[in-house]
Order: sequence, then structure tokens, then C-alpha cells
Amino acid sequence: MRIAAIYARVSSERQKEEHTIASQIAALLDHAKEEHYTVPPEWIFQDEGYSGASLVRPGLERLRDLAAAGQIEVVLVYAPDRLSRKYAYQVLLIEEFARHGVEVVFINSVQASTPEEQLLVQFQGMIAEYERAQIAERSRRGKKHRAKQGSINVLSGAPYGYRYIKKTPTAAAYYQVIESEADIVRSVFRRYTEEHLSIEAIARWLNDQGIPTRRGASRWHRSTVWAMLRNPAYQGTACYGKTEQAERQKTTRPLRQRGGHSPRDSANRERPREQWIEIAVPAIIDEASFAQAQERLTQNKALSPRRTIEPSLLQGMLVCNQCGYAYYRTSTRTSKRTIHYYRCLGSDNYRHLNAPLCHNRPIRQDYLDERVWEQIVQLLESPELIHQSHATAQNSALQRAGPY
Repeated sequence: MRIAAIYARVSSERQKEEHTIASQIAALLDHAKEEHYTVPPEWIFQDEGYSGASLVRPGLERLRDLAAAGQIEVVLVYAPDRLSRKYAYQVLLIEEFARHGVEVVFINSVQASTPEEQLLVQFQGMIAEYERAQIAERSRRGKKHRAKQGSINVLSGAPYGYRYIKKTPTAAAYYQVIESEADIVRSVFRRYTEEHLSIEAIARWLNDQGIPTRRGASRWHRSTVWAMLRNPAYQGTACYGKTEQAERQKTTRPLRQRGGHSPRDSANRERPREQWIEIAVPAIIDEASFAQAQERLTQNKALSPRRTIEPSLLQGMLVCNQCGYAYYRTSTRTSKRTIHYYRCLGSDNYRHLNAPLCHNRPIRQDYLDERVWEQIVQLLESPELIHQSHATAQNSALQRAGPY
């Protein structure tokens, strides 16, 4: 009997909820039984929630490593688009498996045993890729056109203070003001623009008053208040197309904690203000108050004491081993000088409702920077240590990926 591995993939949360990956695996196991393939349970590889437009998928990576090790003869996949949405990636993977003597079998596709059948499979892959690009482009242009016509239903949802009313056969969708929430919005803007409270102080006031958030949670975060102050919908102009997908520019701290890999190779970034499409909605505050809030946000960004004018060696790189939160730089002033520290976000009492999540004490920046810099110099002077560390990291990654 030939040794086979199974690969299945779904790309969306809806597909995961509908258990389509389970149906793929069931069909593949039935086919393996009919064709007398042997499939060890640990050689059933799944990628749930990963796009077929990317090759960076943990299950696929382990499958490729297994094929390179020469431990399998056949890879069973439900359909070509489950292996990849891009025809070029399908060809790349099939050729890679073929070099290692591994046959790729699609059970829901024409089996390419002749040149004519191979050409048909290639056409199927190209048509699937074309249809995907066509649907995405039509959807983008259709939403943009409806936004220019003032249609509310192209927006992702109503912000705090509004209720989204769905369209009916006789009426278009619209935002309805929730007066109890609208009063909170007006209080937030008033406290920020007239009383000159900080965003942190406003978030603390909301929490002390026990005011629930839109999702019913009892915790308001600074980022939520900051987003509220920046949202132009409150002055009567909700905007479509504020963000766009672009190539990921940096590896963030959460990504580093996951080994540097993400199911997406893109990230959202804000578009220039002149590219936003305005849609009229009921106003909660006047334009003057909103403009005043934007002016103060701009000033605070430039003058904030948290602004790092002189970056530190480990800025944005430290993660607490106890709670998983990041370390940030803070300082204290003595009679002679300013001393900088690295402090864990989880140890800040005001950020958490019940109690701090972490009890690690702050670390002197100069002490830790000096210690880390010594290690860097030692690595640079001893290249064999770099190779040893790289080999150790690879072994750890393979262990985390699980047995083949």
C-alpha cells in the first residue's frame, strides 16, 4: 500500500463554523480507503482560516517538509483551489512535490494523466484565479459606487451612539441616533475639548460611572475613546474607504510571539484624507467641536510626554514572560537626573479593572540595554554562536509544529 498524506484548507470563519474542512477530510479519507492508501493520523494536515493566496501556512509548511524528507508517496487534496488560489502557486507546489517523488492527487478535479488533461487542469486553475480577482474587483467598485451615491450599507457598522437600520423594500438603510449613547458621546467631546481632560482620564471616568460599551463590556480603553474622538461620523459625515490593505511593513510584537508568521501577508493602513468618501448621517456634535478635538489630538501627538524622541535599544521588543504584555519605557526624575525604566503594561493597576495581571518590577533601561548589548557583541565576535542559535530556533519551531 502506498503511503499518503492529506491536506485540507478553509479560508474564512464562516467556512470553519460550517465544518467544511471536516467534510473535506472525510471525503479524502474515503478516497484513500478506496484506492488502498495508508494515511497515518498524524499526517492529516489542516489550515483553518488561512488564505489560499499565500504560501505561508503552518500545515502546508509541515507537509512540504515531510515530502522533502521522502516519507510519503502521495498527497491527497480535495481540489486545486484548496492547495492554492493562485495557479502559479499550484504549479510551484506540484513541481516541488514531483521533485521529491510525491504525486499530488485532487479528488474533485480532472486527473492529469495525459498532456491534454494537464492542460485542462491548468486552465481550471487559471479560471479559478481569474474569477476570484474578478469578484473582488467587482465588489470593490460596486461598494465604491454605492458609497458615492450616499448608501449607508457599504459601511461596516454603526459606531457608538448610532443604531444601524437595515434597508427594506420601501426604504434605504440609515443610521438612527441612540439618545442615551449620544449623550455620552457629547460628554466625551466636551470633557476633551472644554475641560481639557486627557484620553486616559476620560476612559477612567467612563469606567468609574459603569457606562457599558457598545458590546456591553464594562471596560473602556484609551484606544476606544481615541477612535471616538477621531470618527467624523459624529459631525454628520461617515466616511467609506478610510483604510486599505498594503504589504505588511513590520513584524509586530504579537506576530513575534507566534513565531513571526501570519495567515495574512498584508495589513491595514489609513488612506489620505482626500480619498475618503463622505456619506451623510445624523450629526451628534457640531462641526466646531469636532474640529477643536482634531486640533487638540494633533497637538497632543506632537507634545505628549510619552513621545519617544530618543529611542532606546530595546524599544518595542520586550515582552513579559509572566503575562505576555509588552514593556514600555517610562522615567522618574531625581534631584540630579532622569532615570528611564522598562515597565510591563500588565503591572499597571489603572489599566485593569480588578487587579494588575503582573507583579514584575520595572527594570532600569541602562542596566538591561548594557546587558543585551554585551550579548550582541559576543554573538558578532563568535559566528559559531549565531549558527548554534539558528539551529536551536529551527529545532524549537519543528517541535512546536508537532510530529510529522
